[in-house]
Amino acid sequence: MRRYLFLVSGFAALALGAIGAVLPIMPTVPFVILAAFCFARSSPRLEARLVEHRIFGPHIVRWRERGAISRRGKQAATIGFIASAISGFIFAPWPYMLIPALAGVIGGTWIWRRPEA
Repeated sequence: MRRYLFLVSGFAALALGAIGAVLPIMPTVPFVILAAFCFARSSPRLEARLVEHRIFGPHIVRWRERGAISRRGKQAATIGFIASAISGFIFAPWPYMLIPALAGVIGGTWIWRRPEA
């Protein structure tokens, strides 16, 4: 049962990553890393396919080895946080408009403190 839960979670994370490849404000690589984590516990074959992928594989390996995020990934995340915060300030009522900005500060601080790949 646990194996199937990880398998379904891996496919869900992979689907979210695919959506992130199309939508500019949604990340891709973190969901692919999560999918690799889930597949490692449910399907070694699917995990190997992700780890050996020419685009996503190096990100997964660097994250697993050192918890590292590329500078380009950090910059993309920062741009996403800024766009989200601006959208919140424009469209959300007070005090909810502060939530995206606060999430961006917390998330951005954590991301920029990670080792660089």
